[in-house]
Amino acid sequence: MHRLHARRSSLARDALIKKLRDYQDYTGVRVVVVFDGKGTSATEQSEPHSVQVFYSRAGQTADAIIERLASKYAEKFDLTVATSDFLEQEAASACGAECISIENLRALINEAVPN
Repeated sequence: MHRLHARRSSLARDALIKKLRDYQDYTGVRVVVVFDGKGTSATEQSEPHSVQVFYSRAGQTADAIIERLASKYAEKFDLTVATSDFLEQEAASACGAECISIENLRALINEAVPN
């Protein structure tokens, strides 16, 4: 997927969302994914029973949205943030979220979703 992202980030995003949707379907775990965006406002895309997707607005990072979501929901729900950014892990953990690396997320997906 890394090579795909280098060529076409939109295709890589779509492939990631598909993998996360499959994971959600097989495990029942609600999945929310956040990407850096370029629009004038933060946007959200979702369909019923699908992965919820957020894009940050111009001048805002995906990290800011992740931190906002973690501070709002980590105490109410079991929330896991998947990132390999250590500072983002620290911020999400401080809000009460569990944090895993991208490599651990990949392993969870591969374990849960049949090929």
